[in-house]
Amino acid sequence: MNIVQLRNATLVIEVGPYRVLVDPMLARRHALPSLRWLDGQHQRNPIVELPVEADDCLATATHCLITHCRKGHFDHLDRAGVCWLRERQLPVICSPDDADYLQKRGLNVQPLQAGTKAQPFLGGQIRMVPCRHGRGAVGRLMMHGVGYLIEWPGEPSLYLAGDTILTDEVRALVSTQQPDISVVPAGGARFDLGGEIIMGIAEVTQFSRLARGIVIANHLEALNHCPVRRDELIHAMRCVGVSDRVRIPADGERIVVPG
Repeated sequence: MNIVQLRNATLVIEVGPYRVLVDPMLARRHALPSLRWLDGQHQRNPIVELPVEADDCLATATHCLITHCRKGHFDHLDRAGVCWLRERQLPVICSPDDADYLQKRGLNVQPLQAGTKAQPFLGGQIRMVPCRHGRGAVGRLMMHGVGYLIEWPGEPSLYLAGDTILTDEVRALVSTQQPDISVVPAGGARFDLGGEIIMGIAEVTQFSRLARGIVIANHLEALNHCPVRRDELIHAMRCVGVSDRVRIPADGERIVVPG
């Protein structure tokens, strides 16, 4: 299995004959609105271009997997991503909650069934894991989406956390299932008001202490409401002694995970 980090939450899972594109935000730099306005943070998004590796990587995609996309979550599926998927009619796997939204945009939607039980997925199985996209008043306004636990025969188990803070459900999953690989949002995203709506340094640290497998941190240095930098996250992981298991890839980097 290979995992290619493209930008923010957008990545490609390469396993067997499949190339699964996750949460495609494909817009050019500064083509999307700002997500913060105060304290000089009002630059438009994304704040970086896609890496040069993106074109070749996208050209091989066979399927798309969406964690969430409604209520303005362009950082997981933007207009450019919708157009790209519609032109190619790639199968788009999503939660039942997102199916109507995506079908109305002309995509080839293959929704999962409701619930958290394992379901067939590209020769393996997948199960949805609840997300919690923030706490308090901000959290009540957010569309929370799902994460996914994916298992293929002969391959490492993979947990895509989606946009979530570190909840009791996430703690329970990583403690009991111990995925071989976990991809977690680490940017500490927050709006002008309210607290973090995804994991930041403290919660990624806690998650990485619970997990025995490889932890891949993304959602970094691509959006103006994600203040966590790669260098400070690397430093934090070294300080707590988990840097040997935590990967913090650059955009365009391919992580090779032995089967």
